[in-house]
Amino acid sequence: MLTEKRSSMLHGILLIGLFSCAAFYIGEAQFFKDLSFSPMIIGIVLGMLYANSLRNHLPETWVPGIQFCSKKILRLGIILYGFRLTFQDVLNVGVAGILIDAIVVVVTIIGGVYLGKLLKMDKDIALLTSIGSGICGAAAVLGAESTIQTKPYKTAVAVATVVIFGTISMFIYPIAYRAGILQLTPNEMGIYAGSTLHEVAHAVGAGNAMGEEISNVAIIVKMIRVMLLVPVLLVLGYWVAVQAAKGKGAATKGSVTIPWFAIGFLVVIGFNSFNLLPVKVVDLINYIDTFLLTMAMVALGAETSIDKFKKAGAKPFILAFLLYIWLIAGGWALSKYLAPLVL
Repeated sequence: MLTEKRSSMLHGILLIGLFSCAAFYIGEAQFFKDLSFSPMIIGIVLGMLYANSLRNHLPETWVPGIQFCSKKILRLGIILYGFRLTFQDVLNVGVAGILIDAIVVVVTIIGGVYLGKLLKMDKDIALLTSIGSGICGAAAVLGAESTIQTKPYKTAVAVATVVIFGTISMFIYPIAYRAGILQLTPNEMGIYAGSTLHEVAHAVGAGNAMGEEISNVAIIVKMIRVMLLVPVLLVLGYWVAVQAAKGKGAATKGSVTIPWFAIGFLVVIGFNSFNLLPVKVVDLINYIDTFLLTMAMVALGAETSIDKFKKAGAKPFILAFLLYIWLIAGGWALSKYLAPLVL
């Protein structure tokens, strides 16, 4: 019986793996490369297409395998994501980038949660959308989802919003900069792009379109925002524990659910900072990590139907749009006026 259960789970994992391979193959198309669409983004779209077509024909015994991908494999992917970062990155960008990143992350998350209350929308979707907009798009949403343990469709809705507005910015920023509309120096523009663009891929795409000087700063500032995912998840874990204590009584009071994958993420960053592994090995790890995260995205998409999007309504996109306006306007003001004071 146990062997059959494992076999069925393996079928679900292999199904998600096949979809992930397809996402990588599709991502090699020049059209998607020009849009800087990572396999992760393509993966969640494929998963959603499957959820709204052939999903009902899937044997129920395969579902645990899909859930394994959306939970366990996701957390492993977040930990290995640390191989993309080093603490030297923080030192290279200086006080200005760190300070502006911190302000953007805190204001976006707290402001997004407050706006979510004003819009009377689902608390989990508001939180996930705010964290995705404030930190690093889909990866941040996935990290937060693992901490609060919400429904897959809510995660998919949040990912969809940050991808849409992040992609728009990736095209707008280079055009506005070259037209002289933003009136920022190359260093300020790099800080602006890195501290406000949603996805790492968006920062890379927009930075490359504006030149190497801007691109280098933008990517480093963006990766510092990714690092801020660790303290945010720790605070979120504490908040979840407090809410659970309020709901279940004094028996659970003081217990804190620590997102250990976030600690693992930080430990990997520390290890990677010593440059102990050859570059080719790190590149291989990053490739494998992207595949694992793509599997997680496919699995989440496979649990998301159009009906669930309809259930979420237009409010998540309204919230994401309001946060988008803040990132554009607030991020520009911080880069223009605060960055020169601390550079």
